[in-house]
Amino acid sequence: MRVESVGYQGSIADAVGQAAEAEQAGFDTWWATETKSDVFLSAAAGAAETGSIRVGTGIAVALARNPMLVAVQANDIQAHSGGRFALGLGAQIKPHIERRFSMDYSSPAARMREFILAVRAIWKAWEESSPLEFEGEFYTHNLMTPMFDPGPNPHGNPPVQLAAVGPLMTETAGEVADGVAVHGFCTERYLREVQLPAMERGREKVGKAMEGFEINTPGFPVIGDTEEEIAAGIAAAKSQIGFYGSTPAYRPVLELEGWGELGEELTRLSKSDGWGAMPELIDDEVLAAFTVIGTPEEAGAELRERYGDVATRVVLASGQVTAPQRERFASALNA
Repeated sequence: MRVESVGYQGSIADAVGQAAEAEQAGFDTWWATETKSDVFLSAAAGAAETGSIRVGTGIAVALARNPMLVAVQANDIQAHSGGRFALGLGAQIKPHIERRFSMDYSSPAARMREFILAVRAIWKAWEESSPLEFEGEFYTHNLMTPMFDPGPNPHGNPPVQLAAVGPLMTETAGEVADGVAVHGFCTERYLREVQLPAMERGREKVGKAMEGFEINTPGFPVIGDTEEEIAAGIAAAKSQIGFYGSTPAYRPVLELEGWGELGEELTRLSKSDGWGAMPELIDDEVLAAFTVIGTPEEAGAELRERYGDVATRVVLASGQVTAPQRERFASALNA
């Protein structure tokens, strides 16, 4: 399994620093996030300051954009980085798309399927110098003049990964993407019982096997060599579990484990600005389902035991481990 880094940057300067640090520490990929700065600008800046590490959008909110815009941006970063770019896309959840971005959220899985197919159709038109003719239910692209045609990308098209939680979006990822970005808020049971069968259905639709399809391990790994590092990691993991658990769209993960009432209480707290109280509701059983906890060797071995037969990559938060810790973790992960 590859070991990758995801950065929660607050500025483009943060992105540059995190990408460079990830490369120096030996990570295989650095993913920019779409939080407080534009994810494509962050990825482009990170690519410009590095020379070997893969950089990607982890993830870009697709339904706040259109396929042509994304096709152009991804093509530019792929060319500028020398073929080191990966396009990670996601639908986001309904409140953000409708209330933050003022866009339509109907039929998200169907929209994402069509969105990715449209992006690929645009790339194909550039690559083959052929007419652009994409007609869909949600997106139509049928105009491409020489002025706006960049031609074939010398490094080929970047791989596409689709973020997914529910079975329909996960099946869509299997059908039209090159990999799935499994949400951190996912347990081993949910991955194996819900998501893996959905991925396989999607691959079967297009006559493709699971081999070569990228899958990351879920959860929020807690890695450290001291009690202080472990304690800080557990506190951060509980906060993330509480935050994501409060989202009704992710409730099926908790319900499968028998923790539906926990999800309801977390949602109630989110509506009363009770974010600080959420970690107190995450007990040891819930924590264990969403994390591995230990030294780099212990965490790597546990992730290998849980997901070694299905996952191709592990994603750690930027700055979570030092370069020597990453090397120890990777050695145990791939022992």
